[in-house]
Parts: sequence; C-alpha cells; structure tokens
Amino acid sequence: MDTGADLHRWATELFPICRSLTGDGVRTTLAYLQTLLPSLEVHEVPSGTRALDWTIPDEWNIRDAYIADLDGRRLVDFRESNLHVVGYSEPVDQVMGRDELEPHLHSLAEQPDAIPYVTSYYKRTWGFCLTQKHREQLGSGPFQVRIDSTLAPGSLTYADVVIPGETEDEVLLSTYMCHPSMANNELSGPVVTVALGRWLASLPTRRYTYRLVFAPETIGAIVYLSRHLDHLRQRVRAGWVVTCIGDDRAFSYVPSRLGGTLADRVSRCVLDESVPAWVEYSFLERGSDERQWCSPGADLPVCSVMRSKYGTFPEYHTSLDGLDVVTPAGLQGGLDVIRRCIELLESNRRWRAVLPGEPQLGPRGLYPTTSYKGSATDARVMMNVLAYCDGDHDVERLAERTGVPTPLLSRFSIGWQRQGSYGRSTDPPLRAFFANGPFEHGETALF
Repeated sequence: MDTGADLHRWATELFPICRSLTGDGVRTTLAYLQTLLPSLEVHEVPSGTRALDWTIPDEWNIRDAYIADLDGRRLVDFRESNLHVVGYSEPVDQVMGRDELEPHLHSLAEQPDAIPYVTSYYKRTWGFCLTQKHREQLGSGPFQVRIDSTLAPGSLTYADVVIPGETEDEVLLSTYMCHPSMANNELSGPVVTVALGRWLASLPTRRYTYRLVFAPETIGAIVYLSRHLDHLRQRVRAGWVVTCIGDDRAFSYVPSRLGGTLADRVSRCVLDESVPAWVEYSFLERGSDERQWCSPGADLPVCSVMRSKYGTFPEYHTSLDGLDVVTPAGLQGGLDVIRRCIELLESNRRWRAVLPGEPQLGPRGLYPTTSYKGSATDARVMMNVLAYCDGDHDVERLAERTGVPTPLLSRFSIGWQRQGSYGRSTDPPLRAFFANGPFEHGETALF
C-alpha cells in the first residue's frame, strides 16, 4: 500500500515540470505516472478538433523566457520559476522600455511575496508574472524581453485506464494536470488518483469497474465527454473529481449539480464518520471538472471531496502553493477518505426481509435464552437494522436511520464487540442475520 510519503515523493519529482493545457509538459507528466500505473493509456487529440462546443487549441511549448538588462543580467527568469511566464504566451524577442513592458506584467498587490498563476489560452498574448516586491524593484529599463515558445498545431494529451470489476457499473475518478509548479491545486490530485488506481488494481475482486481519467482541466473533460458520453451516462453510478487533496487543513465537499446521488450520500457519510470537521459548499461554488461531468445533458453522479477547496486557501494559484503546502500526512488523509468512499461503495447493498413480522432470533443464536432486564439490548441493534431492511435502504441509509456505523453494516460477518452502546456479546455472526444468499437486483434477502 502506497503511503503519504510515497505520494509526496512523486509530487516532488513532478513539481519542476512546466505543464499547460497541451504540450510536452503534460506528456512528461503522464509518462512519469505510467511508470507507477503501467496500464494507463495515453491519447492525443489534434488541434482544431471540435469537442462539443469547444475546439482544441494549438499546442504550446516553452523552452526559456526572461526579462534582462542590456548587460544580459536576468531580472525575471523562467528557469527560476515556470510561473514567471503567462501560460500560452506567444514568442517575443524585443528590447523595450518599462512603459511598453508594464501592460505585460502581472503581480498581486495583496500578496506581495507571491508569483501569480496567469494564463491566456484562447486569445494570443504574452506576459510575465512576478511578485509585487520584485515588480516595484524592476527599474525603468530598457529591457531585453524574450519568450522562447511555440504555439502551433499539435495535439491535446490525456490518459485513462479502466480497471474491470465483476459488473459493468462504473465509478469515475477524474483528475487533471495542466498547471505548472503548484502542489495542492495541481499535483495532489494526480498522485492520489494514481495511488487509488494501484490499490484498486491490487484488490482480488472489485464489484464495480473503475475508470480513471487524467486530463487537462475543463477542455480535457469536455473532450472526454465528446468521446464517451453515451457510455458514461449508461454505466457511471458514482464519481469523484480528485483535486486539492494534499494539505493538512479541514476537508471540503462540493456536491453534484442536484445532490442526492450515491456519490453524494457516500461522501457525506464517510466524512461524518472519518474526520472531526468538514465544510460543505454549494454546487454554485464549483470550479473544477464537476462543471463538465454534472452539466445538463451529461448529468453524471459526480461530486468532489477535497482538503482545502480550490480558491479558498491563501496559496491558491500562486507560487506559494509549494511542496510545503502538501504534506505526507495531508496526502495520506486525502487518500484514506476517498478510499473509504470506495470501500463503502464496494460493500454497499440493499437488504430485504422476506418474512412479515419480526424473525425469531432465539433459534438462530441471536437472542438471549434467559430474559432479564437489559438482556435484549444487543439484539435490539440487529432488530433496528432489520426494521429498515425493506429493499430500499442501502448501507448508507441504514447507518443514517439506525446510528450503526457503516463499517459495521458493510461487512457480512461482524463481531458485535462494544462499539459505544452497540453491544456486549462477542461475535454472533451477522452472516446468520444477513442471509448469505446471492445478490439479485441489488437486494439480498434476510431470513
């Protein structure tokens, strides 16, 4: 099992790569991820290809960029931070004064020590990003301004892998790689998703089929929908966008567009049971690829479980989002929570009692043979569960109704050891309570 330390090491090795919507940075990142998850399949979509209402832009690659004085001393240097250049900047090689350069400079007055992340994907321009303090010290020039980039027909690159299960019902795990050197907003998602893929592939059996998608944010998800929409609408039963999941702050949750999906219910349940506090946002506060998966006409049951939600932490979209923001413990916690969501999905069933009236538990060894005050306490928990086994309540809803934690309800055989007030006796098997028969139409009979 991969640990948070493993994930942090992967992020550290990926951090220097300059990624964008397209280009060799994305390919290099995916090639690295393939060494961890060899079944990952890479796809190329040519520039100019229509994808729903969008068109794949030209491919962008950058080799170097700087602002220098006329003695050649670099004042702003892409080699020091790939955030120094506006993403998708067209090439430039000119000498200019400060007045001409100024409209092409970007900084944050409210965060004077941060280099902002700025892009212009669909309108050609160029620019440099620097800290406010650096900008104020830049001087009046003249400057040698050079961006050694190409912006020409090429392709958009994405990758996916399908890990088959016992059924054709699918769970979608979606993440992105299209940002340069930022750790929580960029790299935490891919490394956690790869770890999930490695864990899923190691399981001896899986109830669901798992589809993992690694694509540039927004346009990548749109391309994926344009190629797989009918299949996804027929097969996907739950899904998560995996992003911003590596810091040490509180967990966050963004529901699907209408809420109430299986993924929504599982997410809330796991967060309630697993973490001391978490923050729920409205879908109106969405900002990642849930915008595409949940859009009208797609309507996939996809939500987001994060640590600090994008746009809410101070380092967001700046050079401050470094490898000290994501931590081994933060990545481990994010991985654990999404893994618990998947474990709950895998074990989730709807139970159906086949006899009217309460079953007689005594002959099954599930009720005390001598009755005295308090003797039925343990059995009451089982009876409370059975009272809602009508074929409509799955494990998550049974837990909500009865207060019995999902890890207990999720297993076929549960020792009713003391869990708060859940019982005193040892290991009367729930296999005798939940009949060990075949599953039919998502329901299993009891008694």
